[in-house]
Amino acid sequence: MANGGVKSSYWRGVRDGLPFLMVVGPFAVLFGVLATEAGLTVLESLGFSIVVIAGAAQFTALQLMSEQAPTLIVIASALAVNLRMAMYSASITPYLGGLSLKKRILAAYFLVDQTYAAAAIEYEKRPEMTRAERYAYFMGVATPICPPWYAFTVIGALVGETFPPGLGLDFVLPLAFLAMLGPALRTGAHRVAALVAALAALALAGLPYNLGLMVAAALGMLAGAEVERRVEMREAARG
Repeated sequence: MANGGVKSSYWRGVRDGLPFLMVVGPFAVLFGVLATEAGLTVLESLGFSIVVIAGAAQFTALQLMSEQAPTLIVIASALAVNLRMAMYSASITPYLGGLSLKKRILAAYFLVDQTYAAAAIEYEKRPEMTRAERYAYFMGVATPICPPWYAFTVIGALVGETFPPGLGLDFVLPLAFLAMLGPALRTGAHRVAALVAALAALALAGLPYNLGLMVAAALGMLAGAEVERRVEMREAARG
């Protein structure tokens, strides 16, 4: 019975993860194309996706690498973009924290926006799940998301190698960011954060190595946090 619960949880996760493939595939192909445009080989593009496995951070790092930014700035910017993963980890630890070290490492590696979102909803909806079933579900969601990210990166890199050098695909990268950003603007705090960050990025565009983006991101997060604080205070006063 336990094994049956684990298996059904895994396949339920696979089913819930499949729709994300419609987003993962095109973005991975785009990353592969832009990576070769930036001078990376197919193998380097694949290695990039395997090591980082985070779309927004990869596109950020790629943009900075294209502009010959120092390695330290590239790493710091990618880490800043991925700070949300720390919040994901803290949120999901009560559900998966008691697993073996090997399983926790795998879960941490595959903890991306899509796996976290699906798992968080499932765990809240099914509080009766055992830890083994939760882990099986999490890995089920990751199955149609993470390995295809690698495969589509290779496809994009192979396609990118057929393009002539200097084709001028720079305009595609901002479009990719806009496509990733749009669905995330769900609340007023999100929209204020995005607006403040965008305006600050324009105002600080003259700073070297795209440091203006890091400052703008920090200002956007502060603005969003302040809006959330005021909303919570208003709701508490009404209660």
